[in-house]
Amino acid sequence: QVQLVESGGDLVQPGGSLRLSCAGSGFSLDHATITWFRQAPGKEREGVSCTPSDTGNTAYLDSVKDRFAIVRDDVKNTVYWSMSDLKVEDTVVYYCAMKYGSTCVLQPALYEWWGQGTQVTVSS
Repeated sequence: QVQLVESGGDLVQPGGSLRLSCAGSGFSLDHATITWFRQAPGKEREGVSCTPSDTGNTAYLDSVKDRFAIVRDDVKNTVYWSMSDLKVEDTVVYYCAMKYGSTCVLQPALYEWWGQGTQVTVSS
């Protein structure tokens, strides 16, 4: 069955960097769109970036595109989320989610499969 496993979350100081991984199994990444979502305590889950199956243009939330980057490796069936110059307000749980097809969208309701999440904490 389809599984997504996030890893890489950690405690990091302001200004630091992290790279999260979303490893997929039970499906072929080259037929799937993967999106990273984040959720802060008491807030709704928010899509921040997606990478479509047809290697078309990725999409980013405007507030993150200058510091963060999404990269897919279809051979490893893994999508990465690289974050730099982290700020305290970047403290969230990150989730990756998958849907079949090549439409890159950031709405959570459109994704059927989700990982368990990984915590990113930015603190001095």
